[in-house]
Amino acid sequence: MRELDGSEAGGQFVRSALALAALEDDPVRIENVRGNRSTPGLRPQHLAALETMASVCDADVTGAEVGAEAITFEPDPGSIPGGEYAVDIGTAGSITLLFQTLVPLATRLDTPLSVTVTGGTDVKWSPPLDYVRYVTLPLLARYGIEAEVELERRGFYPAGGGEATLHLSPSSLAPIELEERDELEAVRVYSTEANALEDSDVAKRQTEGALERLATDEYGLEVRDRVETTAASDCPGSALVVVIEGGRTRAGFTALGERGKPAERVGEDVADAANRFLEGDAPVDRHMGDQLLVFLALAGGRLTVPAITDHVETSLELLASFEYDVGLEDETTVVARDRPE
Repeated sequence: MRELDGSEAGGQFVRSALALAALEDDPVRIENVRGNRSTPGLRPQHLAALETMASVCDADVTGAEVGAEAITFEPDPGSIPGGEYAVDIGTAGSITLLFQTLVPLATRLDTPLSVTVTGGTDVKWSPPLDYVRYVTLPLLARYGIEAEVELERRGFYPAGGGEATLHLSPSSLAPIELEERDELEAVRVYSTEANALEDSDVAKRQTEGALERLATDEYGLEVRDRVETTAASDCPGSALVVVIEGGRTRAGFTALGERGKPAERVGEDVADAANRFLEGDAPVDRHMGDQLLVFLALAGGRLTVPAITDHVETSLELLASFEYDVGLEDETTVVARDRPE
């Protein structure tokens, strides 16, 4: 059994380790789960990921309880059969982070897999649902991942109550070649408000705050989509996702509404992050740079990231623990040199 130490890592380390263990038929034991967090151990959303992976991969697990600081995961060897599953995180825990755990399994599926999850669709410390729908999955589709997210209901913090389904099909992954930025062409804006905020025009004001500050003219960007949605939800909340694209380049920038924070300021914060990206030369945003590393390890290739964040460093260390030869060629270029047999 492969022994891993999560004392310097968070939940992403756990989720990625579970996915790699399933893909490699490699039992793992993780000690010091989320050891560098103020509340270490499994929280409800991490427990949901562990239990879901156990069901999908027919794995034996120990430590499947909230607060557990050591877990084991022993997947059944062989391909992953697919099927239909339903998961209730039980809180406003992130649906999209659970989806992140599952998407790499598309490379080992025998038949399609559908997982319906109840929880938070747009919550702190995780990508909003529209980032997954309009950045993550379209980018992965270029390299062969067949995946789709179907939204049933939005869920904001603290009530949660959102519901979405991830549909995965058996997929063949091509090498990830994203070393240089292509010419940027367009901006797409997806702004969402809970129905309780409709009278305040929050979705429209978020969009206008972003577009007024975004450097579209300076970089010759066309606004191709401006989607403002009012969604039924169990509690108030809002989310904004701005997508910048051109050729193979696709990057997303996000923010959530906060009590007492003007909607226009939410848009301005997103535009500030997008403008910083425009000033650089990376083909992906900083969050996607981390998310692509597992796929880079699986298929090979080269990826330039905006910066070597703590998440990138932790992910590279985890991949090395699974004997993938993935590392830095220079300050921001990650190369998958060889995939182990």
